[in-house]
Amino acid sequence: MSSVPPRQQEIRVLSPTAILGYGFPMASFEAGLALQPDVIAVDAGSSDPGPHYLGAGYSFTDRDAVKRDLGIMLRAARRHDIPLIVGSCGGAGGQPHLDWTLQILLELAREQALAFKLAVIDAEVDSAAVMQALRAEQIAPCGEWPALSEEDVHGSTRIVAQLGVEPFVEALSQGADVILAGRAYDPVVFAALPVLRGFDHGLALHMGKILECAAIACTPGSGSDCMMGVLRHDHFLLHPLDPARACTVASVAAHTLYEKSDPFHLPGPGGVLDLTGSRFEQVDARTVRVSGSRHVPGAYAVKLEGAARVGYRTISIAGVRDPVFIRQVESIVEAVRARIADNFSDIHPDSYSLLFRLYGRDGVMGALEPRPDAGVHELGIVIEAVAPTQQLADTICGFARSTMLHYGYPGRVSTAGNLAFPYSPSDLKAGEVYRFSVYHLLPVDDPVARFPVHYEQVQPMVRRDLCA
Repeated sequence: MSSVPPRQQEIRVLSPTAILGYGFPMASFEAGLALQPDVIAVDAGSSDPGPHYLGAGYSFTDRDAVKRDLGIMLRAARRHDIPLIVGSCGGAGGQPHLDWTLQILLELAREQALAFKLAVIDAEVDSAAVMQALRAEQIAPCGEWPALSEEDVHGSTRIVAQLGVEPFVEALSQGADVILAGRAYDPVVFAALPVLRGFDHGLALHMGKILECAAIACTPGSGSDCMMGVLRHDHFLLHPLDPARACTVASVAAHTLYEKSDPFHLPGPGGVLDLTGSRFEQVDARTVRVSGSRHVPGAYAVKLEGAARVGYRTISIAGVRDPVFIRQVESIVEAVRARIADNFSDIHPDSYSLLFRLYGRDGVMGALEPRPDAGVHELGIVIEAVAPTQQLADTICGFARSTMLHYGYPGRVSTAGNLAFPYSPSDLKAGEVYRFSVYHLLPVDDPVARFPVHYEQVQPMVRRDLCA
């Protein structure tokens, strides 16, 4: 008579850091390993740094920092024979970002003489496929984003999709020891193993939503420290691995609301995470229990993110402390704009943009600043020019800087110069400028077939080429 193996009662997920490359204390990581995790999972990217890294094709995280983190995780995962899962590789999760992370991983495998089954999941979407879906009227805006145009698609350097949990579950079911994936819905790298093993989908995703930023959901919070999630069949537990931190009901519930416009319904690939019945309870001084979260299946769609180049940027940073200048700063800015328009009358004003950011007054909030005149005694001014070429951006920024430096305003006392520059050269070439051109939903019939998993058996001390 055959025996049925007992149902696994819990899964322990170790989240070492908020983003691969942000670092973590070894003491916290070792404390997590001592608790015998079933999987090490980490989110490696975000759209928070803006569209530049997606469009330009390189990471916003440092290579040496990523190699340090990844090396520690890889060595621990192989030593404990548990999976290592990395999502949104290279920051933006496009093909060059995935290849970059893969190069680091294979370099580590050679250096550490490690063998493992590797799964690679590409999240980049061909623009022709997006165009086909657009012409078939299948693409919808995400939130308040405007309707997608063919010009947006053609102008995009690359387009990625936020992968759902299904390709990760497929890779784990095929025995992958290490999974590297392009852009992914943040919670799924933490939810994949629990979903594979039959744990509640909603609880798994909610736990992943919190673990994605590791110890940021603690008090005090940190993006470079470890967190442990323990998922059971009707709840999950969260606790930090640094004794100086604690999970509280307030810190965990607050992080649940992080980056969400609706506090109760969190849409993602394949459905909505419904938090209307979620309950947060303090178990002990450092641990929180969460229950009642549900996943409501729906039409399957992935969020597309695309970036298009709009030009080149040059900036100049200056400081002002003259109260007479500060009182007249709006009229001075407008006078500088007028001088540029007159001097470069042969250049259409729509072909470039010129911004003046006034830090110390409203540089962060801009027009939304509620107290623009609250005791300002000095301003930091960032002059920014964006134009179709770097040369034109240099020209516009340089002329704006020199004009403002020597502009004669009423009540001016000194004629030596109005601005103080912290840097020489004063004008800094910032290079290519991108905008988010695609932020839309693409329906997908089969998320595994649409985003196939590529496997490779990595052998120790053997130099490998990049996966296809």
